[in-house]
Amino acid sequence: MGYNELLRDLQRGASAQAAGISRGHGGPPPRTVSARSGLHRMRCASLLKPLYAWVTAARIPDTERWRRHAEPAVVISSNSDTRSLWLAVGPLVILDDIYQRTGVSWPMHNADPSRFGSIEVAADEVATAYAALAQAAFAGDPVAGSVLDWMRRVEGEQTYGTRQALGAPEAGIKCGWFGEPDETCLRTHAVAVLPDAGTRATVVVALTAQPYTDAREREVYHTRVARGDSVEGEHEKASGPLLRELLATTLAELGHSDPR
Repeated sequence: MGYNELLRDLQRGASAQAAGISRGHGGPPPRTVSARSGLHRMRCASLLKPLYAWVTAARIPDTERWRRHAEPAVVISSNSDTRSLWLAVGPLVILDDIYQRTGVSWPMHNADPSRFGSIEVAADEVATAYAALAQAAFAGDPVAGSVLDWMRRVEGEQTYGTRQALGAPEAGIKCGWFGEPDETCLRTHAVAVLPDAGTRATVVVALTAQPYTDAREREVYHTRVARGDSVEGEHEKASGPLLRELLATTLAELGHSDPR
């Protein structure tokens, strides 16, 4: 299935984006692909946590303290540990450091600096930033290497079956999901960094926002979030198949054999 079929069949009010990048020294020339329907930018939820972990290491002198928060922020998507990094270093510093390392600039749109998940992103920007992280890791950056290793340890419901969809069991994965009280959609996003040779990096990204307009369902959802209950199942129902198809299609468009 190609992008046309996937985006044509979106329900009214939904948005979806996909992007991929393959680049590095040697081999074929750099290649990028992208597709978009609906919103130009979406709130990123937890999608950027590995990037936050990467850049905050240089700002926190106590390495053990940094690792104590950075590792669970990536591996189990701990919000409390992410917030500890986010507030200790400062969101504007973190976002500027990401720009300095990746060339991707994300402004803050929310007046509450504790809301790290309110950064608005586009799929092609996310792909570019993660390609920089991956190439830094492949070139010997020990912090980037640790972060990429943690992404390879993300497992279970938090992967939404993306490794299987991509035919890449060793891929580094990070997914983000949430539906804010002021939104009538559920956001479910994913990025995958695929194993590659040398300093070549292959990254695929999918962002989705599916309508979630039933008031009672939203109330139950937010009650479960407030209790700390798992809500991955709701996001799987709303977006799981679409997310996997977008990632697999993007990988095929980059010139890899279709994993399906």
